[in-house]
Amino acid sequence: MGNGLKRAVFLDRDGTINLDTNYLSRPDDLCLIPGAARAIARLNQARLAVVVITNQSGLARDFFSEDDLAAVHAELDRLLAAAGARIDAYFHCPHHPQGVVQSLAIECDCRKPGTGLVTRAAQEMGLDLRGSFMIGDRPGDVGCALAAGLTAVRVLSGPDHEEWLEPAHHYADDLAQAVEWILGRLGSGR
Repeated sequence: MGNGLKRAVFLDRDGTINLDTNYLSRPDDLCLIPGAARAIARLNQARLAVVVITNQSGLARDFFSEDDLAAVHAELDRLLAAAGARIDAYFHCPHHPQGVVQSLAIECDCRKPGTGLVTRAAQEMGLDLRGSFMIGDRPGDVGCALAAGLTAVRVLSGPDHEEWLEPAHHYADDLAQAVEWILGRLGSGR
């Protein structure tokens, strides 16, 4: 890239890495989508930063706590490590305008499709958004990617994959296919 900044692949969590169980709050309920761990390991091997960007409105809705979220992420880290994969950083939005936790019941720029989490990750991690990618299963993921100048990859592994047509740069069945496409574009597919 020439500017000393690193390329990244931003990943949505629910419906992209793991099955979307609607407000995942317990580590025991975490189930990886087949091929996801290996796909993340391939990104790690290609020396791309792997960053989870996730809306977690269950915090604003008081469905679970920050400790519960941390426990889910610790379990995700454990499952990925068993496959030789890792997430370099997690960034989450706890807000929702209709939340019941008053301090979190706000409009914000970090809730996807807002770009606040991507911008924060780029600043904190020294990431170059040009030449970086975002993979997700929902309109907010694609909208965030496009607004942040990322290459948007829509996966069809989420629960509502046929309910919308957002103009992504590429479409893939799942994370494994999305990563294959990205690595092919970067010339590091094998």
